Amino acid sequence: KEWMELDHLVIVCGHYKGIDERFIDLMQPEEVSIGDFVLTGGEVPAMAIADSIVRLLPDVVGGYASVEEDSFYDGLLDCPRYTRPRDVRGLEPPSVLLGGNHAKIDAWRKRMALDATRRKR
Repeated sequence: KEWMELDHLVIVCGHYKGIDERFIDLMQPEEVSIGDFVLTGGEVPAMAIADSIVRLLPDVVGGYASVEEDSFYDGLLDCPRYTRPRDVRGLEPPSVLLGGNHAKIDAWRKRMALDATRRKR
């Protein structure tokens, strides 16, 4: 979130083995990892970082309220999501989501997000 407040942001991404250590010594950049895995270059992580910043800017995703509901915004993983049709091979969304009680729906989403975060982190 703090990066979206910057006037400029330069993302330097390595290719194959990384970035020349002299660049790191001279520029002292903030180093960022998007996870413990190996890619052939830093272009994909750079795009992921850029996208995660840009979507926080006004009018990019249709409204800041949408961003505040996103996974990770509050440090939690997302709750399960359900779309149409209502029945998919005999599986339906939890009844609380179909009842129209927004307070109960919000409580269910929060509980499921906490549960997902505990299980997956």
